[in-house]
Amino acid sequence: MVGPYRGLFNGPGVKGFVLAGFIGRMPMSMLGIGIVLLISGLTESYATAGAVAATTNVSFAVAAPLTARLVDRFGQARVIVPFSIVNGISLAALMLSAGFRLPEWTLYAAGLSVGATSLSLGGMVRARWSALHGGSAKLHTAFAFESVADEMIFVAGPALVTVLATAVNPYMGLLVALICMLGGSLALAAQRRTQPPVQPGEGGGGAAILIPGIALLSCVYLALGAVFGSIDLITVAFAEEHGVKGASGFLLAAIAGGSMMSGLWFGSRHWRLSLRRRFVRALGLLVVGLLPIMFIGDARIMAFGLFLAGLSISPTLITGFSLTERLVPPAVLTEGLAWISTSIGFGVAIGAWAGGRLTEAFGASNAYGFTLAAAAVAVVVGVGGSGLLRLPEAPSPAGN
Repeated sequence: MVGPYRGLFNGPGVKGFVLAGFIGRMPMSMLGIGIVLLISGLTESYATAGAVAATTNVSFAVAAPLTARLVDRFGQARVIVPFSIVNGISLAALMLSAGFRLPEWTLYAAGLSVGATSLSLGGMVRARWSALHGGSAKLHTAFAFESVADEMIFVAGPALVTVLATAVNPYMGLLVALICMLGGSLALAAQRRTQPPVQPGEGGGGAAILIPGIALLSCVYLALGAVFGSIDLITVAFAEEHGVKGASGFLLAAIAGGSMMSGLWFGSRHWRLSLRRRFVRALGLLVVGLLPIMFIGDARIMAFGLFLAGLSISPTLITGFSLTERLVPPAVLTEGLAWISTSIGFGVAIGAWAGGRLTEAFGASNAYGFTLAAAAVAVVVGVGGSGLLRLPEAPSPAGN
């Protein structure tokens, strides 16, 4: 399984942009919980903390495709530097507003600015991989590695920021997130050798979301985001209902662990099935994997069930990003990848809201029904519109 990954990082500058991208996007899993911990700790208002965090998330989801469009037009370095600096100032302003008990609107204004200036570094790193290995089987492996890296970030980030904010200082979690963002982003911008070339004359006038296949994938990933957002919240509630709230982190890690394992395996194989068929089958497996968790009443068994459910997550993400890379022209590649991330972000917000309401009304086990329903919607949309995902013939050994 390790074989295909051995030579992946041997190219000039590859290790540098992979490491910079990993560090720079750590805050994507730290900001939300960090904002909640800081503001709730200083103001004793979870409502305000949650509202500011939601403002930041929605602002990022709206702005990400627009920022990515600037990246495609002007190049990564010219956009990363000013945006990361303004983002750092905005995050500092948010911490100062909370610390000095400034009017509540300043928290929302700062949160709005933090979200609007946050960069989708995951899409930029994938764009660099595409520039290096576009049309080859190595791109499939590279995207698999990036999905595994994302899972590692979402396992380590929340745990790190929670420990820092509760055991060290309320500001420390967000301060470390700020340092990671600035250090990783500026390091990525400095590596111009691996930056994708700007191609302003090649389809630069049309938005990526107007491509039918990208619009379809965005709808699928909106539903999948609802799966991710709801299952996290409901799982925490499940652990509390069964008297093991302290094990909720372990249960969530089981999902990520399953996704990481499948991502490594999936990326190590050369597939004869087309990308479209792999995508549809991964969606179907997600529904099958989620079905048992509605009927599990023991936390230990639930950990195993969530691990199995997580096995189909990375393959779904890997094939979705690969399809996006093939469907959009190079001039709007970063924007196309950002639309997937934006759709997931909106879906996570919807899933967290719905999951919380349904858990309070019907209990955690029954609330998992929403998670299953959201996955079913993703399958129906993905299968029903799969004709829009047919790709032109390409020399890729991985198929289309």
